[in-house]
Amino acid sequence: MDQQRPLPDDALNAAADAFERQRPRLFGIAYRVLGSVSEAEDVVQDVWVRWQGADRSGVLDEGAFLARITTRLAINVAQSARVRREAYVGPWLPEPVDTGVDPQVGAERGEALELAVLLVLERLNPVERAAYVLREAFDYAYDEIAGMLELSQANTRQIVSRARKRLSAERREPVDTAQHRRLLDAFVAAAREGDVAALESVLSADVVAYADGNGMRGVARLELVGPGRVARVTAFAHTFFPGAEYGVVEANGQPSLLLVQDGAAVALVSATVGPDGIDGLYWVLAPEKLRAYERSARRVTGRP
Repeated sequence: MDQQRPLPDDALNAAADAFERQRPRLFGIAYRVLGSVSEAEDVVQDVWVRWQGADRSGVLDEGAFLARITTRLAINVAQSARVRREAYVGPWLPEPVDTGVDPQVGAERGEALELAVLLVLERLNPVERAAYVLREAFDYAYDEIAGMLELSQANTRQIVSRARKRLSAERREPVDTAQHRRLLDAFVAAAREGDVAALESVLSADVVAYADGNGMRGVARLELVGPGRVARVTAFAHTFFPGAEYGVVEANGQPSLLLVQDGAAVALVSATVGPDGIDGLYWVLAPEKLRAYERSARRVTGRP
């Protein structure tokens, strides 16, 4: 069997330079489709391997070519991930990414980046998810998306329209950034002290909390509903993580609460806010997801 010939240094450098220019967008596409830092990193690495071995002489638009490969690979991974997530213990939440230190994932539009939105996208099938991401987060034209997904333009428009309606039905109008930060700061202060009454005061009447611990002992395996229950469980974190430091970080483009114990992240909490207070809390507790968040904070763009 013939072995693939190694690329000359100049050709390899040119291929690497072209790939590096597109890397932030490729990671952004894969991450939004998959909701996973680690899976998105694997997809981007696979794209690089394929890019090295591709016949690039006929490629007129490097960005479109690489985005197409990324999208198709991400859809394939998403289809296989669905089976794994059905066996997940408790609520599954997307892996958070540090967009404060690593803004490349949010370098395009901020659309389809918040944890709450990624969770809704997870309920769409992978092709619907990819079509929505390509259109709403990266502003690809419908004919470009149709080519990437191997669909007709009419079908592509219908898919994006259905996805928009699905998200609109499940999302609330966001409040301004200052109000979001004010409520989060009040939540952090109350959580740090384990103050149930103060916690209840910043929660909406129909608040829902999700805790992703993948079977961790002491972590709720069902959603919690209502300010009383959510406040009591949140206050319990004060004793569940003794001595933890509470701080506000940026995750997925939003201010979030990070708990650090003995130098390691033990919880990250993202909040959605409505007119009457915090209406959604998303507790990421699974160690592998917190390690992915920490890895995203350390990511330095370099040669693939």
